[in-house]
Amino acid sequence: MDNLRCVNSERNSWLFDAEHVWTSTTMDQIEVEESVQDIYDAFQEKLLSEPAEGDLQRIPEELLLKRKALESFLMKGSTNLPGSYCCLDASRPWLCYWIVHSLELLGIEVPASLGSRMVKFLGKCQSETGGFGGGPMQLPHLAPTYAAISTLCIIGTEEAYAVIDRHKLYDFLLQMHQSDGSFIMHEGGEIDIRGCYLAADVARLVNIVSEELFENTAQWIVRCQTYEGGFGGVPGMEAHGGYAFCGVAALTLLGHERLCDVDALLRWTVNRQMQFEGGFQGRTNKLVDSCYSFWQSAIIPVISSMTEYNTPKSLFHSGALQEYLLLCCQHPYGGFIDKPDKHRDYYHTCYSLSGLSISQNFTGSSTTKPHIIGKSDNLVIPVHPVYNLGIKSAIRATDYFQKLPSVKT
Repeated sequence: MDNLRCVNSERNSWLFDAEHVWTSTTMDQIEVEESVQDIYDAFQEKLLSEPAEGDLQRIPEELLLKRKALESFLMKGSTNLPGSYCCLDASRPWLCYWIVHSLELLGIEVPASLGSRMVKFLGKCQSETGGFGGGPMQLPHLAPTYAAISTLCIIGTEEAYAVIDRHKLYDFLLQMHQSDGSFIMHEGGEIDIRGCYLAADVARLVNIVSEELFENTAQWIVRCQTYEGGFGGVPGMEAHGGYAFCGVAALTLLGHERLCDVDALLRWTVNRQMQFEGGFQGRTNKLVDSCYSFWQSAIIPVISSMTEYNTPKSLFHSGALQEYLLLCCQHPYGGFIDKPDKHRDYYHTCYSLSGLSISQNFTGSSTTKPHIIGKSDNLVIPVHPVYNLGIKSAIRATDYFQKLPSVKT
Protein backbone atom coordinates (compact mmCIF):
# COMPACT_ATOMS: atom_id res chain seq x y z
CA MET A 1 0.00 0.00 0.00
CA ASP A 2 2.94 2.37 0.33
CA ASN A 3 2.94 2.94 -3.41
CA LEU A 4 -0.29 4.92 -3.10
CA ARG A 5 0.31 8.41 -4.36
CA CYS A 6 -2.20 10.00 -2.01
CA VAL A 7 -0.19 9.18 1.10
CA ASN A 8 2.96 10.71 -0.32
CA SER A 9 4.30 13.41 2.01
CA GLU A 10 5.06 15.60 -1.03
CA ARG A 11 1.43 15.69 -2.16
CA ASN A 12 0.79 19.29 -1.15
CA SER A 13 3.51 20.45 -3.53
CA TRP A 14 1.23 19.37 -6.38
CA LEU A 15 -1.53 21.83 -5.48
CA PHE A 16 -2.40 24.53 -7.99
CA ASP A 17 -0.56 27.82 -7.53
CA ALA A 18 -2.80 30.74 -8.48
CA GLU A 19 0.17 33.15 -8.23
CA HIS A 20 -2.19 35.66 -6.59
CA VAL A 21 -4.27 35.93 -9.77
CA TRP A 22 -7.86 35.39 -8.68
CA THR A 23 -10.28 34.61 -11.49
CA SER A 24 -13.35 32.40 -11.66
CA THR A 25 -11.16 29.74 -13.28
CA THR A 26 -8.49 29.74 -10.57
CA MET A 27 -11.08 29.83 -7.80
CA ASP A 28 -12.98 26.87 -9.32
CA GLN A 29 -9.73 24.90 -9.56
CA ILE A 30 -8.85 25.59 -5.92
CA GLU A 31 -12.37 24.63 -4.83
CA VAL A 32 -12.14 21.28 -6.64
CA GLU A 33 -8.70 20.59 -5.18
CA GLU A 34 -9.98 21.32 -1.68
CA SER A 35 -12.82 18.82 -2.08
CA VAL A 36 -10.41 16.21 -3.46
CA GLN A 37 -7.92 16.91 -0.69
CA ASP A 38 -10.60 16.30 1.95
CA ILE A 39 -11.22 12.87 0.43
CA TYR A 40 -7.53 11.98 0.17
CA ASP A 41 -6.82 13.21 3.71
CA ALA A 42 -9.71 11.19 5.14
CA PHE A 43 -8.53 8.12 3.26
CA GLN A 44 -4.94 8.59 4.43
CA GLU A 45 -6.07 8.92 8.04
CA LYS A 46 -8.18 5.76 7.77
CA LEU A 47 -5.38 3.90 6.00
CA LEU A 48 -2.87 4.68 8.71
CA SER A 49 -5.31 3.79 11.48
CA GLU A 50 -6.38 0.43 10.05
CA PRO A 51 -4.72 -2.55 11.78
CA ALA A 52 -2.44 -4.64 9.59
CA GLU A 53 -3.33 -8.22 8.72
CA GLY A 54 -0.02 -9.99 9.24
CA ASP A 55 2.52 -8.14 7.11
CA LEU A 56 -0.13 -6.56 4.90
CA GLN A 57 -2.02 -3.33 5.43
CA ARG A 58 -5.77 -3.88 5.14
CA ILE A 59 -7.27 -2.06 2.17
CA PRO A 60 -10.12 0.25 3.21
CA GLU A 61 -13.40 -0.32 1.38
CA GLU A 62 -13.21 3.16 -0.19
CA LEU A 63 -10.49 1.88 -2.53
CA LEU A 64 -12.53 -1.12 -3.70
CA LEU A 65 -14.58 -1.20 -6.88
CA LYS A 66 -18.21 -1.44 -5.75
CA ARG A 67 -19.14 -4.22 -8.15
CA LYS A 68 -22.49 -5.27 -6.66
CA ALA A 69 -23.73 -1.69 -6.35
CA LEU A 70 -22.53 -0.96 -9.88
CA GLU A 71 -24.33 -3.98 -11.30
CA SER A 72 -27.52 -3.00 -9.49
CA PHE A 73 -27.31 0.58 -10.79
CA LEU A 74 -26.70 -0.60 -14.36
CA MET A 75 -29.37 -3.29 -14.41
CA LYS A 76 -31.95 -0.90 -12.99
CA GLY A 77 -31.12 1.64 -15.69
CA SER A 78 -31.57 -0.98 -18.41
CA THR A 79 -35.29 -1.26 -17.64
CA ASN A 80 -36.33 1.83 -15.68
CA LEU A 81 -34.89 5.35 -15.81
CA PRO A 82 -35.88 8.32 -13.63
CA GLY A 83 -37.72 11.27 -15.11
CA SER A 84 -34.53 13.33 -15.24
CA TYR A 85 -33.46 11.24 -18.26
CA CYS A 86 -36.30 12.60 -20.43
CA CYS A 87 -33.83 15.11 -21.85
CA LEU A 88 -31.97 12.16 -23.41
CA ASP A 89 -34.94 11.03 -25.49
CA ALA A 90 -32.82 11.48 -28.64
CA SER A 91 -29.94 9.53 -27.08
CA ARG A 92 -31.55 6.21 -26.24
CA PRO A 93 -28.99 4.11 -28.18
CA TRP A 94 -26.33 5.87 -26.12
CA LEU A 95 -28.02 4.77 -22.91
CA CYS A 96 -27.99 1.21 -24.23
CA TYR A 97 -24.29 1.49 -25.03
CA TRP A 98 -23.23 3.13 -21.76
CA ILE A 99 -25.04 0.48 -19.73
CA VAL A 100 -24.11 -2.59 -21.81
CA HIS A 101 -20.46 -1.54 -22.17
CA SER A 102 -20.21 -0.90 -18.43
CA LEU A 103 -21.57 -4.39 -17.73
CA GLU A 104 -19.09 -5.78 -20.25
CA LEU A 105 -16.16 -4.09 -18.51
CA LEU A 106 -17.26 -5.60 -15.22
CA GLY A 107 -17.26 -9.04 -16.85
CA ILE A 108 -21.04 -9.36 -16.54
CA GLU A 109 -22.74 -11.05 -19.49
CA VAL A 110 -25.86 -9.26 -20.69
CA PRO A 111 -28.84 -11.52 -19.88
CA ALA A 112 -30.21 -13.09 -23.06
CA SER A 113 -33.69 -11.64 -22.57
CA LEU A 114 -32.32 -8.12 -22.01
CA GLY A 115 -29.98 -8.43 -24.98
CA SER A 116 -32.82 -9.54 -27.25
CA ARG A 117 -35.05 -6.65 -26.11
CA MET A 118 -32.26 -4.16 -26.80
CA VAL A 119 -31.64 -5.67 -30.23
CA LYS A 120 -35.31 -5.32 -31.14
CA PHE A 121 -35.41 -1.75 -29.85
CA LEU A 122 -32.27 -0.74 -31.77
CA GLY A 123 -33.73 -2.33 -34.89
CA LYS A 124 -36.63 0.12 -34.59
CA CYS A 125 -34.11 2.99 -34.40
CA GLN A 126 -32.57 2.06 -37.76
CA SER A 127 -33.71 4.35 -40.57
CA GLU A 128 -35.05 3.04 -43.86
CA THR A 129 -32.36 5.15 -45.52
CA GLY A 130 -29.53 3.75 -43.38
CA GLY A 131 -27.99 4.71 -40.06
CA PHE A 132 -29.68 4.89 -36.67
CA GLY A 133 -31.60 7.67 -34.97
CA GLY A 134 -31.77 8.57 -31.30
CA GLY A 135 -35.05 6.67 -31.06
CA PRO A 136 -37.68 5.06 -33.31
CA MET A 137 -38.68 7.28 -36.26
CA GLN A 138 -35.96 9.82 -35.43
CA LEU A 139 -33.55 11.30 -37.96
CA PRO A 140 -30.52 9.08 -38.64
CA HIS A 141 -27.45 10.58 -37.00
CA LEU A 142 -23.82 9.47 -36.81
CA ALA A 143 -23.67 9.58 -33.00
CA PRO A 144 -26.54 7.15 -32.24
CA THR A 145 -25.41 5.08 -35.24
CA TYR A 146 -22.09 4.51 -33.45
CA ALA A 147 -23.84 3.83 -30.14
CA ALA A 148 -26.31 1.37 -31.68
CA ILE A 149 -23.72 -0.58 -33.66
CA SER A 150 -21.34 -0.69 -30.69
CA THR A 151 -24.14 -2.05 -28.49
CA LEU A 152 -25.04 -4.68 -31.07
CA CYS A 153 -21.40 -5.74 -31.31
CA ILE A 154 -21.16 -6.10 -27.52
CA ILE A 155 -24.30 -8.24 -27.42
CA GLY A 156 -22.66 -10.16 -30.24
CA THR A 157 -25.43 -12.59 -31.21
CA GLU A 158 -26.53 -13.50 -34.74
CA GLU A 159 -29.74 -11.63 -33.99
CA ALA A 160 -27.75 -8.53 -33.07
CA TYR A 161 -25.44 -8.61 -36.10
CA ALA A 162 -28.38 -9.25 -38.45
CA VAL A 163 -30.00 -5.94 -37.48
CA ILE A 164 -27.26 -3.93 -39.19
CA ASP A 165 -28.13 -3.19 -42.82
CA ARG A 166 -24.58 -2.75 -44.15
CA HIS A 167 -25.62 -1.63 -47.65
CA LYS A 168 -27.90 1.12 -46.39
CA LEU A 169 -25.35 2.06 -43.73
CA TYR A 170 -22.76 2.55 -46.47
CA ASP A 171 -25.15 4.77 -48.41
CA PHE A 172 -25.89 6.82 -45.27
CA LEU A 173 -22.20 7.31 -44.47
CA LEU A 174 -21.52 8.30 -48.08
CA GLN A 175 -24.27 10.93 -47.86
CA MET A 176 -22.68 12.32 -44.68
CA HIS A 177 -19.23 12.48 -46.33
CA GLN A 178 -18.26 15.92 -47.67
CA SER A 179 -15.94 16.73 -50.57
CA ASP A 180 -13.23 18.10 -48.24
CA GLY A 181 -13.16 14.79 -46.34
CA SER A 182 -15.20 15.86 -43.32
CA PHE A 183 -18.54 14.37 -42.26
CA ILE A 184 -21.78 16.05 -41.28
CA MET A 185 -23.45 14.46 -38.26
CA HIS A 186 -26.86 14.24 -39.94
CA GLU A 187 -28.63 15.63 -42.96
CA GLY A 188 -28.26 19.41 -42.76
CA GLY A 189 -26.21 19.02 -39.57
CA GLU A 190 -22.94 20.31 -38.20
CA ILE A 191 -19.45 19.29 -39.23
CA ASP A 192 -16.84 18.31 -36.66
CA ILE A 193 -14.14 15.72 -36.10
CA ARG A 194 -16.51 13.41 -34.22
CA GLY A 195 -18.17 12.56 -37.51
CA CYS A 196 -14.89 11.30 -38.98
CA TYR A 197 -14.29 8.99 -36.03
CA LEU A 198 -17.86 7.72 -35.78
CA ALA A 199 -17.98 6.93 -39.50
CA ALA A 200 -14.54 5.28 -39.52
CA ASP A 201 -15.34 3.25 -36.40
CA VAL A 202 -18.60 1.70 -37.62
CA ALA A 203 -17.29 1.27 -41.17
CA ARG A 204 -14.25 -0.64 -39.91
CA LEU A 205 -16.30 -2.74 -37.48
CA VAL A 206 -18.78 -3.94 -40.11
CA ASN A 207 -16.29 -4.09 -42.99
CA ILE A 208 -17.56 -1.38 -45.36
CA VAL A 209 -14.46 0.84 -45.59
CA SER A 210 -13.66 2.12 -49.10
CA GLU A 211 -11.46 4.81 -50.65
CA GLU A 212 -14.60 6.56 -51.89
CA LEU A 213 -16.09 6.72 -48.41
CA PHE A 214 -13.04 8.32 -46.79
CA GLU A 215 -11.56 10.35 -49.61
CA ASN A 216 -9.62 13.33 -48.15
CA THR A 217 -10.76 12.45 -44.60
CA ALA A 218 -7.30 11.87 -43.10
CA GLN A 219 -6.06 15.16 -44.56
CA TRP A 220 -9.04 17.04 -43.11
CA ILE A 221 -8.48 15.50 -39.67
CA VAL A 222 -4.83 16.59 -39.64
CA ARG A 223 -5.96 20.17 -40.26
CA CYS A 224 -7.79 19.99 -36.90
CA GLN A 225 -4.56 19.51 -34.92
CA THR A 226 -3.72 22.69 -33.02
CA TYR A 227 -0.51 24.42 -32.00
CA GLU A 228 -0.89 22.77 -28.57
CA GLY A 229 -0.75 19.29 -30.07
CA GLY A 230 -4.31 18.16 -29.45
CA PHE A 231 -7.19 18.28 -31.92
CA GLY A 232 -10.08 20.70 -32.11
CA GLY A 233 -13.56 19.99 -33.41
CA VAL A 234 -12.82 21.73 -36.72
CA PRO A 235 -9.71 23.48 -38.05
CA GLY A 236 -8.94 26.52 -35.88
CA MET A 237 -10.77 25.36 -32.74
CA GLU A 238 -9.19 24.81 -29.31
CA ALA A 239 -7.66 21.40 -28.54
CA HIS A 240 -10.07 19.18 -26.59
CA GLY A 241 -9.74 15.69 -25.13
CA GLY A 242 -12.76 14.16 -26.82
CA TYR A 243 -11.85 15.64 -30.18
CA ALA A 244 -8.21 14.62 -29.76
CA PHE A 245 -9.26 11.03 -29.18
CA CYS A 246 -11.56 11.13 -32.20
CA GLY A 247 -8.78 12.56 -34.34
CA VAL A 248 -6.03 10.06 -33.56
CA ALA A 249 -8.45 7.09 -33.35
CA ALA A 250 -9.94 7.93 -36.77
CA LEU A 251 -6.48 8.30 -38.30
CA THR A 252 -5.53 4.93 -36.81
CA LEU A 253 -8.64 3.25 -38.21
CA LEU A 254 -7.81 4.71 -41.63
CA GLY A 255 -4.14 3.70 -41.39
CA HIS A 256 -2.82 7.29 -41.40
CA GLU A 257 -1.93 7.94 -37.74
CA ARG A 258 1.56 9.16 -38.61
CA LEU A 259 0.18 12.04 -40.68
CA CYS A 260 -0.34 14.04 -37.48
CA ASP A 261 2.36 15.47 -35.21
CA VAL A 262 2.50 12.53 -32.82
CA ASP A 263 5.16 14.04 -30.54
CA ALA A 264 3.06 17.17 -30.00
CA LEU A 265 -0.08 15.10 -29.39
CA LEU A 266 1.69 12.95 -26.81
CA ARG A 267 3.11 15.98 -25.01
CA TRP A 268 -0.29 17.68 -24.91
CA THR A 269 -2.08 14.53 -23.71
CA VAL A 270 0.22 13.61 -20.84
CA ASN A 271 0.07 17.20 -19.60
CA ARG A 272 -3.70 16.97 -19.28
CA GLN A 273 -3.35 14.64 -16.27
CA MET A 274 -3.87 16.78 -13.18
CA GLN A 275 -0.87 16.47 -10.92
CA PHE A 276 -2.85 16.80 -7.68
CA GLU A 277 -6.20 15.18 -8.46
CA GLY A 278 -4.75 12.38 -10.60
CA GLY A 279 -7.58 12.46 -13.16
CA PHE A 280 -7.54 14.15 -16.55
CA GLN A 281 -8.88 17.51 -17.69
CA GLY A 282 -10.38 17.94 -21.15
CA ARG A 283 -8.68 21.20 -22.09
CA THR A 284 -5.90 23.42 -20.84
CA ASN A 285 -6.89 25.32 -17.68
CA LYS A 286 -10.11 23.33 -17.22
CA LEU A 287 -11.27 21.19 -14.31
CA VAL A 288 -10.73 17.48 -13.84
CA ASP A 289 -13.55 15.27 -15.14
CA SER A 290 -13.81 11.49 -14.83
CA CYS A 291 -15.01 10.98 -18.41
CA TYR A 292 -11.59 12.11 -19.68
CA SER A 293 -10.16 9.11 -17.87
CA PHE A 294 -10.93 7.40 -21.15
CA TRP A 295 -10.87 10.17 -23.77
CA GLN A 296 -7.36 11.25 -22.78
CA SER A 297 -5.74 8.08 -21.45
CA ALA A 298 -6.85 5.98 -24.47
CA ILE A 299 -4.77 8.22 -26.73
CA ILE A 300 -1.61 6.91 -25.05
CA PRO A 301 -1.91 3.19 -25.92
CA VAL A 302 -2.88 4.22 -29.45
CA ILE A 303 0.37 6.18 -29.71
CA SER A 304 2.30 3.46 -27.88
CA SER A 305 1.25 0.95 -30.54
CA MET A 306 3.61 2.73 -32.91
CA THR A 307 7.00 1.04 -32.70
CA GLU A 308 9.02 4.16 -31.97
CA TYR A 309 6.79 5.06 -29.00
CA ASN A 310 6.59 1.58 -27.46
CA THR A 311 7.95 1.60 -23.91
CA PRO A 312 7.88 -0.86 -20.99
CA LYS A 313 6.57 1.94 -18.78
CA SER A 314 3.23 3.70 -18.82
CA LEU A 315 3.37 7.22 -20.25
CA PHE A 316 0.91 8.50 -17.64
CA HIS A 317 0.48 7.89 -13.90
CA SER A 318 -1.97 4.99 -13.94
CA GLY A 319 -2.02 4.67 -10.15
CA ALA A 320 -2.99 8.31 -9.67
CA LEU A 321 -5.82 7.95 -12.17
CA GLN A 322 -7.16 4.86 -10.41
CA GLU A 323 -7.05 6.65 -7.05
CA TYR A 324 -9.03 9.56 -8.42
CA LEU A 325 -11.68 7.29 -9.93
CA LEU A 326 -12.05 4.92 -6.99
CA LEU A 327 -11.77 7.40 -4.13
CA CYS A 328 -13.25 10.59 -5.57
CA CYS A 329 -15.71 9.46 -8.24
CA GLN A 330 -17.45 6.31 -6.99
CA HIS A 331 -21.00 6.84 -5.82
CA PRO A 332 -21.76 4.95 -2.59
CA TYR A 333 -24.79 3.29 -4.21
CA GLY A 334 -23.08 2.40 -7.47
CA GLY A 335 -22.02 4.36 -10.54
CA PHE A 336 -19.49 7.09 -11.12
CA ILE A 337 -19.61 10.87 -10.98
CA ASP A 338 -17.73 13.63 -12.80
CA LYS A 339 -15.98 14.97 -9.68
CA PRO A 340 -16.82 15.27 -5.95
CA ASP A 341 -20.28 16.66 -5.18
CA LYS A 342 -21.69 15.85 -8.63
CA HIS A 343 -24.48 13.39 -9.47
CA ARG A 344 -23.90 9.88 -10.84
CA ASP A 345 -24.97 9.05 -14.38
CA TYR A 346 -24.49 6.32 -16.96
CA TYR A 347 -22.23 8.42 -19.19
CA HIS A 348 -19.59 9.03 -16.51
CA THR A 349 -19.95 5.46 -15.27
CA CYS A 350 -19.15 4.08 -18.72
CA TYR A 351 -16.13 6.29 -19.41
CA SER A 352 -14.79 6.02 -15.86
CA LEU A 353 -14.77 2.23 -16.18
CA SER A 354 -13.21 2.50 -19.65
CA GLY A 355 -10.48 4.74 -18.21
CA LEU A 356 -10.01 2.36 -15.30
CA SER A 357 -9.45 -0.43 -17.81
CA ILE A 358 -6.85 1.59 -19.73
CA SER A 359 -5.01 2.48 -16.51
CA GLN A 360 -4.95 -1.17 -15.36
CA ASN A 361 -4.33 -3.06 -18.58
CA PHE A 362 -2.17 -0.77 -20.72
CA THR A 363 0.91 -0.38 -18.57
CA GLY A 364 3.47 -0.45 -21.35
CA SER A 365 4.86 -3.74 -22.64
CA SER A 366 2.39 -6.47 -23.56
CA THR A 367 4.20 -8.77 -21.11
CA THR A 368 3.62 -6.45 -18.16
CA LYS A 369 1.03 -7.60 -15.63
CA PRO A 370 -1.99 -5.38 -14.99
CA HIS A 371 -1.34 -2.52 -12.59
CA ILE A 372 -4.11 -2.64 -10.00
CA ILE A 373 -4.58 -0.17 -7.16
CA GLY A 374 -6.49 -1.86 -4.36
CA LYS A 375 -7.40 -5.55 -4.47
CA SER A 376 -7.17 -7.79 -7.53
CA ASP A 377 -10.98 -7.80 -7.66
CA ASN A 378 -10.76 -4.18 -8.87
CA LEU A 379 -9.51 -5.44 -12.24
CA VAL A 380 -11.88 -4.85 -15.15
CA ILE A 381 -11.60 -6.46 -18.57
CA PRO A 382 -9.26 -4.96 -21.22
CA VAL A 383 -10.94 -2.39 -23.44
CA HIS A 384 -9.99 -1.82 -27.06
CA PRO A 385 -8.54 1.72 -26.96
CA VAL A 386 -9.76 2.64 -30.46
CA TYR A 387 -13.28 1.14 -30.54
CA ASN A 388 -13.98 1.43 -26.79
CA LEU A 389 -15.42 -2.07 -26.81
CA GLY A 390 -14.13 -5.03 -24.88
CA ILE A 391 -11.27 -6.47 -26.92
CA LYS A 392 -13.12 -9.79 -27.31
CA SER A 393 -16.24 -8.01 -28.57
CA ALA A 394 -14.23 -5.99 -31.10
CA ILE A 395 -12.41 -9.08 -32.41
CA ARG A 396 -15.59 -11.18 -32.56
CA ALA A 397 -17.44 -8.49 -34.52
CA THR A 398 -14.66 -7.72 -37.00
CA ASP A 399 -14.09 -11.44 -37.60
CA TYR A 400 -17.81 -11.93 -38.27
CA PHE A 401 -18.17 -9.04 -40.72
CA GLN A 402 -14.87 -9.75 -42.49
CA LYS A 403 -16.45 -12.99 -43.74
CA LEU A 404 -19.36 -11.15 -45.38
CA PRO A 405 -19.18 -9.98 -49.00
CA SER A 406 -18.34 -6.41 -49.92
CA VAL A 407 -21.21 -3.92 -49.98
CA LYS A 408 -19.81 -2.34 -53.16
CA THR A 409 -21.76 -3.36 -56.26
